[in-house]
Amino acid sequence: MSTEVSPGKRRRGPSMADVARLAGVSGQTVSRVANDRHNVDAETRDRVRAAMNQLGYRPNSAARALRNGEYRSIGVIVFELHSFGTTRTLDAIATAATIRGYSINLVPVLDVTQSAVTNAFGRLGEQAVDGVIILIEAHTLDAAGVRLPEGLSVVVVDSSAHYDYPIVDTDQRQGARLATEHLLDLGHKTVWHLGGPPTSFAADRRRRSWEQTLIDHGREVPPVYDGDWSATSGYEAGCRLADDGQVTAVFVANDQMALGLLRALYERGLAVPDDVSVVGFDDMEEAAHFWPPLTTVRQTFTEVGRQSVDALIAEIHSGEHHNAPVAVPTELIIRKSTAPPRPTSFGG
Repeated sequence: MSTEVSPGKRRRGPSMADVARLAGVSGQTVSRVANDRHNVDAETRDRVRAAMNQLGYRPNSAARALRNGEYRSIGVIVFELHSFGTTRTLDAIATAATIRGYSINLVPVLDVTQSAVTNAFGRLGEQAVDGVIILIEAHTLDAAGVRLPEGLSVVVVDSSAHYDYPIVDTDQRQGARLATEHLLDLGHKTVWHLGGPPTSFAADRRRRSWEQTLIDHGREVPPVYDGDWSATSGYEAGCRLADDGQVTAVFVANDQMALGLLRALYERGLAVPDDVSVVGFDDMEEAAHFWPPLTTVRQTFTEVGRQSVDALIAEIHSGEHHNAPVAVPTELIIRKSTAPPRPTSFGG
């Protein structure tokens, strides 16, 4: 007898009863395992899961949500998917959610406006999520016109938004201070700054901390050169910095712009770090392979992802807002792009 399924007719997927027969248990036991109940001994649980895997059985998430009141799904609203920090943070969130047994529903936002944010929440509501992580670091999220819906668990990552929700971020101030003080400790009289876009919360925090660190040390605050996070913008700003004979040290707001700066300095005949010292921010994987290898501030994206997911799940389960901000520490990674200034230079 042929077991082939006729064209146009879908083959029935494995059922809970099929799993029960293969595992030699009752349907109720399979249900308990599928719903992560704890009243099943370890040996039986392993046998049931092995049967599920063998048959390709997947529990009905919608039915489970109706029984347990939880979808095991997290929505993520994100802006600027192309940026390094965003992609690394998103990857960390997805990994942390998977470890905790949650899936991710991603909704990109093209414009950070009330309408766009409202529409993003509406789309996630249709997909039945337990809570939402917002990964939008532009200042416009903090505008008075942008409101988040009530009655939903929310965590905000890397934003200036002042909402009654948990906020998780890298300690931007600490990282910029570490970079600036490292250059001052080497003997540079002051430190120039190649910053990120003015609309960026992270760039603003780094810029403000750089400026305050110079003021705290009684040093002159040079004008800021702005980029847009790209290596191209770093190169363009670097060409202008290279024409200023007083520049001996530059703190760059991210590693990609630092890469462009290194090229500009090289093309102008300036050696790094002999003529100009350079510090970046992020510690992207390639930073150790720049020439020279880049001194930079390391962000621990995995910890940002873990803390944001943990904070959201805690809020989902407790139903209470805990809005104390979490600042994940940074670390200065010293490589070969920084050194004391030449004795005959402006920094000598």
